[in-house]
Amino acid sequence: MANAPPSNLLDESLGDTSGVGRMILVEDCVETSGAFVVHHLLKRALHPHSSDAVVFLSFSHPFSHYDRVLRKMGCNLSVQRDNKRLLFFDMLALDHLDRDRGKTSEDILIALYGEVQKAVEVSRSYETRHHITVVIDDVSLMEVDANGSSDLVLDFLRYCCSLTAQFGCSLIALNHGDVYSIVDQPNLLLQLEYLADIVIKIEPLATGLAKDVHGQLTVTNRNLRVDSGKSRSRVHNFQFRIKDNSVEYFYPGSKT
Repeated sequence: MANAPPSNLLDESLGDTSGVGRMILVEDCVETSGAFVVHHLLKRALHPHSSDAVVFLSFSHPFSHYDRVLRKMGCNLSVQRDNKRLLFFDMLALDHLDRDRGKTSEDILIALYGEVQKAVEVSRSYETRHHITVVIDDVSLMEVDANGSSDLVLDFLRYCCSLTAQFGCSLIALNHGDVYSIVDQPNLLLQLEYLADIVIKIEPLATGLAKDVHGQLTVTNRNLRVDSGKSRSRVHNFQFRIKDNSVEYFYPGSKT
């Protein structure tokens, strides 16, 4: 991911996410959407001072949705797509995986992984491409596409994680943490959190609704190396307010 200079608390909490095999899990809830974090990470990955690329798998919205949102943030996805920095898979209207030809969910996800692997290899073939980010929006809808099979989804994500190790990519996945039953929750959510190096949780305020504060973020950055060579975790807690073209981040109590 592009190493743009930190410009806000979210960037500071993420640090350098261009390390080999880094996975970021964005976990939100129905009451407080984490889409703005995905948009921020997408813009960060396509920073104009880098030549990095993004492979985007959208189970949520068509390309036009992200293009419209990112334009408000100062990032033209149409130009990035034309310049081959953005490879967009619209899973809402994807015909070349032969969904209607009797293929199973497993067949379709295997074929999709093949497409993703090919896209990563093509992006890596450009000498100027230093880093590739794979984005999945979102995991819960991928599970719907897989006829409710969390095992198939986890297998797909594990394969994507192997790509990060093989090609030095990053992986970003959005998931809705409160759409699962108590029975299903430990399996998928805990496995996702286990795979992730960074977990970003978006939650409503514990005190309820507020006019100038829309929610809170908890960023757990794991496997950070310290001088002794050991790894440790660092947790950041702050709040946010979503504006028309940007998001404001601040520490609790600092907003007057």
